[in-house]
Amino acid sequence: MAEEEAKVMAVEEANKGLDYIPEVILKKRKNRDELAFIRKKQLELGNFGKKKKKVADIKRPEDFVLEFRAKEIDLIRMKQRVKRPRATPQPAKSNLVFIIRIQGKNDMHPKTKKVLNSMQLRSTFTGVFAKATDGLFQKLLKVQPYVTYGYPNGKSVKDLIFKKGYTIIEGNPVPLTDNNIIEQALGEHGIFCIEDIVNEIARVGDHFREVMRFLGPLKLNKPEAGVLHGKKQVFSDGGDTGNREDKINDLIIKMN
Repeated sequence: MAEEEAKVMAVEEANKGLDYIPEVILKKRKNRDELAFIRKKQLELGNFGKKKKKVADIKRPEDFVLEFRAKEIDLIRMKQRVKRPRATPQPAKSNLVFIIRIQGKNDMHPKTKKVLNSMQLRSTFTGVFAKATDGLFQKLLKVQPYVTYGYPNGKSVKDLIFKKGYTIIEGNPVPLTDNNIIEQALGEHGIFCIEDIVNEIARVGDHFREVMRFLGPLKLNKPEAGVLHGKKQVFSDGGDTGNREDKINDLIIKMN
């Protein structure tokens, strides 16, 4: 009798299906596993105690592949722009050029980034003055998808320097509110005040290089929506990049 009861119980156990697990619990388990994965990565990177990363912040293998391809394409296109016969720079309409970096992040090849860094354009929406030379325009051709530039007028130079101008002292940015700082750094070149700096830049004077070494790259405001469209085509073709000539003054007003 006991043997028959044991057989019945065994059959009943075998006929039982898997326990039903609600979908909500399954989702919670998935989120828990993902958080555990993130936490493990944080500990490996020494980020213990810091703000937790989101799942989307951790790069998957395919993200690295896409980023690598974008950088290689960027290098190929740079070489193509430089080699094009029609890419020979036109004679400059002014001795002074103002350059603004408007794009560029993870899709840039290291060589592109190196050229931008050599012009002190290490981050988006920074601007610098430069003397118009063939060498400068060759550089601009290499980084054309990431910058726009043109010929600033005297008012734009004055407004930029008075509002955004600064120098670096002991690693810290210092606004040009004290003429004593200017005199100490540039007095030997006959530049004693902020007005002298504006004049030296506007006319690209003999000590233009010394003034640019004294100044830090200008940190401009992000333009309002609709001013830039995120297009890497040149300005003359309806895009954002490349030479705007005198139209650069309109963009300076919107970003200063």
